[in-house]
Amino acid sequence: MEFLCRIKELWTAGWGRRLCTAAAPRPWRLFGAMCLLRLPRITQPLEKEEEEMAALMGQIELEKSHYSDHEIRKLEEEEQLRRRRESSFDDDEAPSKTLVMAQDLEEKWEQKLLRFKAAPRITDADKNNNRTSLNRRLDSNLMLLVKQKIGNQELWLLPQVEWQPGETLRSTAERAMAAFLAKILGNAPYGIYKYKFPRAIRTEDNVGAKVFFFKAFLQSSDLSQAELKEDYLWVTKDELGDYLKSEYLKKVNRFLLDL
Repeated sequence: MEFLCRIKELWTAGWGRRLCTAAAPRPWRLFGAMCLLRLPRITQPLEKEEEEMAALMGQIELEKSHYSDHEIRKLEEEEQLRRRRESSFDDDEAPSKTLVMAQDLEEKWEQKLLRFKAAPRITDADKNNNRTSLNRRLDSNLMLLVKQKIGNQELWLLPQVEWQPGETLRSTAERAMAAFLAKILGNAPYGIYKYKFPRAIRTEDNVGAKVFFFKAFLQSSDLSQAELKEDYLWVTKDELGDYLKSEYLKKVNRFLLDL
């Protein structure tokens, strides 16, 4: 009983706090990685069934819709023209007054539409398969991959840096993409990838690494200020398999949703 009381006194005096805060060995090295996404800039082309449904819904909406102000004005003007043709004089409008009729406006709008030329969906970067450009695959998500040296190998990975004492995992991942203007999604990681080091370098205090994945949306396509020291690519979800190792790819695919 006296022994238990003595332990309680030592704990109250602060020994317990010092024991808890003593630096313990960390067998796993921690990394923060960022899945940086460029969102689609245009919609994806419609499938045949989607086009048929869109046409059907458009027809239903047209049949149930009311006339717009422009359509009502056009009907009124057509009625006035009909009355003028039936009568030898015009008592509705002064002879010297210049009228811009609804039909004139439609013809003007039609000419403007004919001069309009939509930008191509397929860009030069698509034609040249330039995967370092953001101006490609405009209807899909693009994500950033960088080539980093891991041990003796150079691997394609999501941008990652090692955790430093005093940091949160989110702030670690932020350092991995400090050169970009991006919006980070949440404070919790979306996934984790764990691997062990080769036996030749593995020790009890250095077993392997844990990589915590975060997600962010790119807010600016102007990368003139971004100093990318490593080789980099902007790829779609379908293209990740060309660069990432299978186990790493499985972990990344778990939190990717490419609609």
